[in-house]
Amino acid sequence: MDNAHVTTGFPGAGPQREPAPQTAQPTWQRLTPPLLTAGLGVGVLALLRFRDPHVAGSYGLCPVDALFGVYCPGCGGMRAVHNLTDGRILDSLHSNVLALPLIIAFVAFVVDWFLRARRGQNPRLPGLGRATVWTFFGLLAVYTVVRNTPWGTWLTPV
Repeated sequence: MDNAHVTTGFPGAGPQREPAPQTAQPTWQRLTPPLLTAGLGVGVLALLRFRDPHVAGSYGLCPVDALFGVYCPGCGGMRAVHNLTDGRILDSLHSNVLALPLIIAFVAFVVDWFLRARRGQNPRLPGLGRATVWTFFGLLAVYTVVRNTPWGTWLTPV
């Protein structure tokens, strides 16, 4: 058997093959991709902090809203991040309830990627099962429909 070992990813994903650590690259080359990704994330946060997306047209128009007049699952995401940088967590959740969990997942992924790169290991990619993916897309569809109904006004972007 090769130098790979079996690990488990997320629940329901089953066993995954993880390659043996790569130590052929120097440390700075292994750390560059996660550090650039983290820098890009910080840059986006800074941009959304200093250029307010609440100003109409400051970042253009949402094509779904412009064409169909409904809020897509991403509508209000930039406003949610801007509200987070102002410390207004409830306004952020009101603008887009998905933004905060996605930011937390992004930070966790980049930190894990950095730590694994420092040890000479490959990044860990989530192994999502078919049921998990379909459940996610189903909930995303329900979220989109509800936020565009009179009962879901609390989910519309602020």
